[in-house]
Amino acid sequence: MTSWPALLSGLLFGMGLSLSGMTDPAKVQGFLDITGAWVPDLAFVMGGALMITLMMTSAILRRGKPLLASAFNVPNLNTIDRRLIIGSATFGIGWGLSGFCPGPALLSLIYGYKTTFIFCIAMIAGMFGATLFNPRPHP
Repeated sequence: MTSWPALLSGLLFGMGLSLSGMTDPAKVQGFLDITGAWVPDLAFVMGGALMITLMMTSAILRRGKPLLASAFNVPNLNTIDRRLIIGSATFGIGWGLSGFCPGPALLSLIYGYKTTFIFCIAMIAGMFGATLFNPRPHP
């Protein structure tokens, strides 16, 4: 498979993140502030994505294989374990404190803010550091 579909998908995803405001940490933190000055914009972004996912996933999986790959790569793990809980909590805390999740953070590097660079360096260090604590692949 060539890389151009991944590049186009990434560009489309990045434009969607930018247009929806997901690259603005203040907007994300405003969405998470449900007891203060709540900003509901991102609820519509996530709701729209959820609706499309719910409507299209089963139809796409019935195709047998993706258009540009030999097979679907669908996870088969369906248990909630300590690793999932710790990872989810770490992601949520980082998202709430910084207003960034990985995709929007990388896209936001183009703005040149020092805090975005610090976040991305810490995120990448955390990714590499995670292999020190648990070097085995997840089943």
